[in-house]
Amino acid sequence: MGRKDGGLFINSKRFGSLQKPCMKDMILFLNCMTTSHNDADACARQKEQLVACMESQSKKNRKSWGSINYQLQRLSRGRK
Repeated sequence: MGRKDGGLFINSKRFGSLQKPCMKDMILFLNCMTTSHNDADACARQKEQLVACMESQSKKNRKSWGSINYQLQRLSRGRK
C-alpha cells in the first residue's frame, strides 16, 4: 500500500491551511456577535457578507479536476 519510489506525490493536507478566503468576514461577524451580546439582528450586515462569501467558495460552483495527486499520476504515465 506504499508509494512507488520515484513517483510524484504532493501532500495536499499541508496546503489546505493556506487559503482561508472568508476568515475576515467570519471574524467580523463573531466580533459583532460578541459586542452585541449574541443579537443576530444587530449583525445582519456582517452575516450577509459571510454567507455571500461562503456561497461563492462552495464546490458546486467550481469544476472539479480531481486531486492534484491524480493529475500528477496522469502526467507521469504520459512521460513513460
